Amino acid sequence: MNSSFAARYTRLVLSDLLSNLSYQPVPLRFGTSGRRGRVADLSQLEIYINVTAELKFLQVLPRGQGGIEPGDEVFFAHDLRPSSTRFDQTAGGRGELCQAAAQAITDAGMLPVNLGAIPTPALAAFAWRRHRASVMITGSHIPFDLNGYKLNTSVGELLKDFEAPIDEAVERVRTRLYASDFATGLFTAEGFLKSGSVPMLPVQEEARDEYISRYTSFFGSAALQGRRILVYQHSAVGRDLLVEVLAGLGAEVVTGGRSDSFVAIDTEAIDAAQLNAVQAVVDDAVSKTGPLWAVVSTDGDSDRPLILGLEGGKVQFFGGDLVGMIVAGYLGADAVVVPITCNDSIDRGPLADALEPRTKIGSPFVVSGMAAARAAGRKSVCGWEANGGFLLGSDVERDGLRLGPLPTRDAFLPIIAVLSAAHKRDISLPALFAELPPRFGRAGLVRNFPRSSGRRIVELLSEPSAITILPEFFMATAGFSAISRLDYTDGVRMIFTDGDVAHFRPSGNADEFRLYAVSDTPERASRIVELGIAEPDGIVRRMERALIPFPGSNV
Repeated sequence: MNSSFAARYTRLVLSDLLSNLSYQPVPLRFGTSGRRGRVADLSQLEIYINVTAELKFLQVLPRGQGGIEPGDEVFFAHDLRPSSTRFDQTAGGRGELCQAAAQAITDAGMLPVNLGAIPTPALAAFAWRRHRASVMITGSHIPFDLNGYKLNTSVGELLKDFEAPIDEAVERVRTRLYASDFATGLFTAEGFLKSGSVPMLPVQEEARDEYISRYTSFFGSAALQGRRILVYQHSAVGRDLLVEVLAGLGAEVVTGGRSDSFVAIDTEAIDAAQLNAVQAVVDDAVSKTGPLWAVVSTDGDSDRPLILGLEGGKVQFFGGDLVGMIVAGYLGADAVVVPITCNDSIDRGPLADALEPRTKIGSPFVVSGMAAARAAGRKSVCGWEANGGFLLGSDVERDGLRLGPLPTRDAFLPIIAVLSAAHKRDISLPALFAELPPRFGRAGLVRNFPRSSGRRIVELLSEPSAITILPEFFMATAGFSAISRLDYTDGVRMIFTDGDVAHFRPSGNADEFRLYAVSDTPERASRIVELGIAEPDGIVRRMERALIPFPGSNV
C-alpha cells in the first residue's frame, strides 16, 4: 500500500472531525485584550470552539462574578471589517465570524441577540446594564487581514486570572469537537459551518440609542454649542454615532474621510503619513465650510479616541495618555489607574496624588487596578491607556445628573470631555494641552516582527547583564545619556539620567514590536521613536539581529 493510497484510506475510515479537516488549524490565543488572529486562519470552527468554551466557563461562575445561566441573552456586535459579517475572498474565503459566534451562543443554550455595527463600549454598556454577557467581533485597530473577538462577562471584562482556566476549557471543547462524528457534525472539512452563508440576525437598535443618550443626557445640548468640529470617519464603526452625539451636544459637525474599505488607525502610533491624510481631509473641509475648531475620530471598533487640535490650520495630535489627564481632571477624579507606558507628566501635575500603582498594559489590568482603588475607599475612579481608551470605574455626578461607570475602553467620553473642557473655558485644544506639565510622549512600531522574537528580546534584556548590553544600542552618539534604571513591569522600560524614557514591548495582538518614548521636547521624543523603529537598521532591528539567532545556528 503506497503512502498516498494509505492516506486516502485512513481518511475514509476515520469518521472524526479532526481526521477530515483539510487544513492545519491555528489556535486562537489571548492577546492584550481579547483574541486575535489572521483572518486566513480564523475558521468558523475555531471561533465556535473558543466562544463555546468561554460561555461554558461563564456558566459555572457565580452571578456576582460575571456568571451567566442557560436561557440568558448573549448580546453580540461587530466592527466594519469585511470578515466580521461576510466571507472575505481575499482571505481564503474565511469570514462570517459573527454567524459562527451566534451558532456557538445558541448551542451553549443561550439566546444570541444582534446589536449590529456599534462601538465595543456601546455593546458592553448595554449588556452590563442587563447583567448579560457580550461578544464583540472585532480586530480593533489592527489591519483588516486580522480579526478576532472580545468576550465580556455579565459584570465586566474578562480578568487576566480567568485566562488560564478558559484556555483549559477551550482545550476540552476542542478535544470533544475534534473527536465528534464528521458526517453528522456542524462543520465541513474546511472548517465552515455546513449551513453555508447565512444572513445576520435582525439588529436590535436599542443599544445604539442608549449609547447616544448616555452622553447627550449627561453633557447637555449646549455642551459644544457653536463649535465646528470635523469627524474623520474612515472605517470606524462609531463614525455615524459620533456625529449624532456631537450634534446633540450643540456642535456644528462636518464629516470627511469616509472609507468603504477598512482603514487601520492605531491611535497610539499615529505616523506622519496618517497625519498628512487627516490634514488633507481638514484642508478640504475648511475650503468648503470655513475654519474648524477641532478634529476627532476613533479606531476601528471605536473604543480608542483620536483627538487633534488646530494651530494655524495645521493639525496637532494629542496622545492618549495626555488626553486621559485632561479627562480625569475635568471629571474630578480622586484615583487614576494607568499602565506603565503612560506619559510620566502625570507624576508632575495635579493628578500625582491621585495616581494608583501603575499596571501592565491592557484594559484588564487597569480594571483590576480601579477595583482595588474602590476597595480602598476612593470615590471617583478612572483609568486610561496610552492609546487613549478611557475607563470610568465609578459614578460621576454633576448638576444633579449622573454618568454611570463604564469600566472598559471608551472613545466617546474622552472626546466629549476634552472638547467640553476647552469649550467651557473658550480656549483652543492646543492651549488646553499646553497647561499640562511639559513632557512629551510618542509611540511607534515595527511591523512584521514575530511576537516570539519580541518576547525573546524582552527575556534577554530582563537578565541582570542587560545593563551592560543596552548601551550598545542606545549610544551617546545618538543623544542617549547613561541608563539610570530599568523597569520590567511590562516589557523593558529604560529611564535615562537626563529624563528621557524608551520603552520596548512586543504587541499582544499582532506581529509588531512597539516603542514608547517620553522626553522634555516633542522633537526628542519623536527622534527616539525614529531611531528605534527605522528600517532596516533602527535599534529594534539591530537588537533582533544581535540577540535572536538565525535558524539552525548554535547561538
